[in-house]
Amino acid sequence: MQGKALRALGLMSGTSVDGVDVALIETGGEGVASFGPSLTVAYDDEVRRLIRGVFGAEQASAETAAAERAVTEAHAAAVRLWADRYAIPLASIDVVGFHGQTISHRPERRFTWQIGDGASLARTLGVRVVNDLRSADVAAGGQGAPLVPIYHAALVRTLPRPLAVLNIGGVANVTWVGEGDSLLAFDTGPGNGPIDDWCARRAGQRFDRNGSLAAAGKIDRTRLERFSEHRYFSQKPPKSLDRGDFTDSWAEGLSVVDGAATLTRATARAIALAARRFPHQVTQWIVCGGGARNPTLVQAIAAETRSEVVVASDLGWDGDALEAQAFAYLAVRSLRGLPLTFPGTTGAPRPMTGGRLHVP
Repeated sequence: MQGKALRALGLMSGTSVDGVDVALIETGGEGVASFGPSLTVAYDDEVRRLIRGVFGAEQASAETAAAERAVTEAHAAAVRLWADRYAIPLASIDVVGFHGQTISHRPERRFTWQIGDGASLARTLGVRVVNDLRSADVAAGGQGAPLVPIYHAALVRTLPRPLAVLNIGGVANVTWVGEGDSLLAFDTGPGNGPIDDWCARRAGQRFDRNGSLAAAGKIDRTRLERFSEHRYFSQKPPKSLDRGDFTDSWAEGLSVVDGAATLTRATARAIALAARRFPHQVTQWIVCGGGARNPTLVQAIAAETRSEVVVASDLGWDGDALEAQAFAYLAVRSLRGLPLTFPGTTGAPRPMTGGRLHVP
């Protein structure tokens, strides 16, 4: 039975390294009683540089320690800014769910690393913090990702099934929700990561704003078909990716706009290939994450999947805050000893809880 609802603050920083999402919900760990305000606070360029400099690291070093300090301080600053803006005292928060920043994810070697010092954050904020939410799953042989599916299931309780919730960050992941909350979840392939990298290298901008570069370009169909043969797409789920597993290098030689168009269509193609793994076809796709703000990408997903595609905001969801809300939800589930991951979402051997609690 669901316990008393707690005020939980979720913090998320994805593989796109944009910044920190902060979001409040009230939940007992099953349904969601209410949604509070949210805020996104961009990383400054120095923090972004420190994080990018340790992508792929698997051993502690002076560089990973500096990046972890910067990440933890940026999260503390984001929480304070959120509390000031909405005049919400931190003493009224029961728990903070702190995802940290993934710098390396190699579940096939039972290794995943999210930098971020939970104990330091708890001391700084004076609030209980739950972090390290992936490690237990990975240690048991699961993929450790995606973690958000159980929250997706809580959000779609009143919608017709089966449906798919698609989260597009640096990597894209999908949650298929069937009758009776049956779940299947996995990373579909590249999300915004290769598109962002292409824009940074070739256009001097952090991302393709409104998909305008892609909209102006022509898709290289030959390269797209070759991309579709990537071995990842033939693997059965559960499966997950590291931010660096798909890059923009295969678009090299194309113009700026044609490369953007081709990479954007590739993200959509990977999503359509993922749908072949669903137990049943879905009635609709709900798109959230940064990719939901790219209309060219959303149109490409509709074309590739030949399905109805809506963005999370069409349903009244705060698509930008959804992952942060999910980590608030997972923190409460962790406190209550409820499972965070399942055989159908990460390939874990059994439903598993996780997370590490830090008390200020």
